[in-house]
Amino acid sequence: MQSKRQVLVRRLLDWYDRHHRPLPWRETSDPYRIWVSEIMLQQTQVETVLPYYERFLERFPTVEALAAAKPDEVLRVWEGLGYYARARNLHAAARRLVERSGGRVPETREALLALPGIGAYTAGAILSIAFGRRAASIDGNVRRVWSRIFASADGRTAPADLEDLAATIVPREAPGRFNQAVMDLGATVCTPRNPRCDGCPLRDLCPARAGGLQHVLPAVKKKAPVPERDGTAGVVTDAAGRLLIVQRPAEGLLGSLWKFPGGFSRPGEPPEATLERTVREELGIRIRVGDRIGAVKQVYTHFRLTLHVFTGRIGRGRPRALACQDWAWAPLDTLADRPFSGVDRKVMAVLAARR
Repeated sequence: MQSKRQVLVRRLLDWYDRHHRPLPWRETSDPYRIWVSEIMLQQTQVETVLPYYERFLERFPTVEALAAAKPDEVLRVWEGLGYYARARNLHAAARRLVERSGGRVPETREALLALPGIGAYTAGAILSIAFGRRAASIDGNVRRVWSRIFASADGRTAPADLEDLAATIVPREAPGRFNQAVMDLGATVCTPRNPRCDGCPLRDLCPARAGGLQHVLPAVKKKAPVPERDGTAGVVTDAAGRLLIVQRPAEGLLGSLWKFPGGFSRPGEPPEATLERTVREELGIRIRVGDRIGAVKQVYTHFRLTLHVFTGRIGRGRPRALACQDWAWAPLDTLADRPFSGVDRKVMAVLAARR
């Protein structure tokens, strides 16, 4: 008699053969392309990733091509996908591989984990999908499926050792297909809300469904209210009409992207005072704040931003890179060549509408 593990492996692979999503990274065995897809899919939905994946690989088709690129080139192609540390880490890892192993993607867990931006989930995905190694890969979708399938007999509690459990379930044959099958099941059937249990190949093996608690597991903490923050951006021009732009620090929010000078407001601080203070901190200059020309909004993972936009001129001093990586004077029509965040692109749209 087959064990529960054997039954679910067979059923999942059969289900995947019939219902898997046709995705471009599933049409290749190139470890580099699979690695790129897994990095892009971190905290990002498949539909969002698809056009970025195609553009990125058109521009950087190999590890060597990515390693040879300038950081701004990589960020420009990544622009809009968010979580920019992923792009910086991918670029740094490519350079390391070219320097140390001729651009070859590692085939061991230890070597993969040593690369910037690769954690346990990504290492497991690359090993199983690209190299056919037996390795578990647990993302949010996989965790949800196993939490329900291996819940207690009454369906009320999820297993505490999901990582260890998952490692014992992955088969030696077709581990990559199996991991992708669980991911697809979680993404399309065993969803967080309103799971489609009637279409699940494991429905009769699921204690959570038997107990009517498939909507409860895994337990999710209530999210705290998203705070509102205010900030300012300065459209500071010189005598030639060029715009002053600054490059953000490498670490932190939107690291290494370019932006208009300015920053977050302190509690109770008027936006004009915020702009004067933050530009002084970034560039060591004093500016004369001009007219308020609008405000733009942006939603981030942990807060909502209202960015107040003002014109300005330098009143005293010459720019220096103090709380930023770099600065430059640039005409508005050349800004498309540099990587900016979505909120700064909205500022550009405000400027374009005033022309």
